[in-house]
Order: sequence, then C-alpha cells, then structure tokens
Amino acid sequence: MSKILEKSLRDAHKEGNLTIGTKQVLSSVKNSKLIVLSQSVKREIFEKIESDAKKEKIPLVNFQGTSVALGKLCGIQFRISSIAFTSLADANVKSILKDTETEEK
Repeated sequence: MSKILEKSLRDAHKEGNLTIGTKQVLSSVKNSKLIVLSQSVKREIFEKIESDAKKEKIPLVNFQGTSVALGKLCGIQFRISSIAFTSLADANVKSILKDTETEEK
C-alpha cells in the first residue's frame, strides 16, 4: 500500500476534503482531483465512475483491498467502497499514481 496515499487519505479526512460513498462520488466527479475505488465496488458502478472520470480527466486508483481495508486506512470504523479527493495537490496526485502503478506491476 502506498504510504503517500495512506497519509493523503488521513489528512484529507481530517480536513474534510473527501467525498465518501459511491453515490456521493458519482455526483461529485467533476469536483474531484482523484478517485479511489476498492475491489468491493460492483462492476456496473465501477464502469460508470470510470467513464465519468475519463470524461472529466480525473485520475482513478484501483485500491487493492476491500471496502473494510479502505475504511481502516482513512481511520474510519465502517466500510468505504469509493472515495474522491476534493482537494489534493497535483504533486501528491502524481506521487500516488506513480506508487500505485509500481505496486500493480
């Protein structure tokens, strides 16, 4: 798991710069800087978020874990299947994408 993603998730949650939940993420794709989806997201919802993100040129990260693991990563005691960062530095976005690409290989 990317340390920069973990730190960014915790910081953004504390600062209120996250949109949490599939429905909320779907409705706020345009205002997002980065979207993180767990493996628990249903295929049709994943495809909808992915296509919306591509249209808006928003990077998408496939979190290699369950919604429970993603919730724990944020320091939240419940399942989270999708998260959108509403505020995140471009340098952090690039670092997270680079780290997650390296992990997938």
